[in-house]
Amino acid sequence: MTDTGQKQPKFICDAMLGGLSRWLRAAGYDSYYEYGIDDGKLVRKAQQEGCFLLSSDGPIFERNIIKDGTIKALFIPRQSSKLEQLKYVVKQLKLPLRPPRCMACGGKLLEIPKHSVIDEVPPLAFKSCEQFWRCKRCGKLFWHGTHWRRITKRLNEVRN
Repeated sequence: MTDTGQKQPKFICDAMLGGLSRWLRAAGYDSYYEYGIDDGKLVRKAQQEGCFLLSSDGPIFERNIIKDGTIKALFIPRQSSKLEQLKYVVKQLKLPLRPPRCMACGGKLLEIPKHSVIDEVPPLAFKSCEQFWRCKRCGKLFWHGTHWRRITKRLNEVRN
């Protein structure tokens, strides 16, 4: 899990797209989501932080700042599953899948020595896994367990 060094787009998702935000993180992109965020705050944050705005809310696209392209935005069709939404974003924006980020906060994952996590992971995970990562932003710990393998399988479906 290394960063390629290229500038990656950063996303901000509206209140209806929390699941998409998490999957964007799994696909390697920093994505902000706040439950219940109102449209005005969402648009201001997108502008202030240079984020690409993703929304399923039609009226938000009527704002001049979005219509004139000051804020880049993409309408996400409603009634789609989270993975269908991710496929749509990846296809529309021609995004490559990158090394994953923390699904909780979007922070970068840094590989850490196995011996440093002995007291934090379940014994079976410690015994069966050789690599561990910690989120640089929130400190959450990750390893290649069954959950990780399921996520990877789903991302490969998106890629194909």
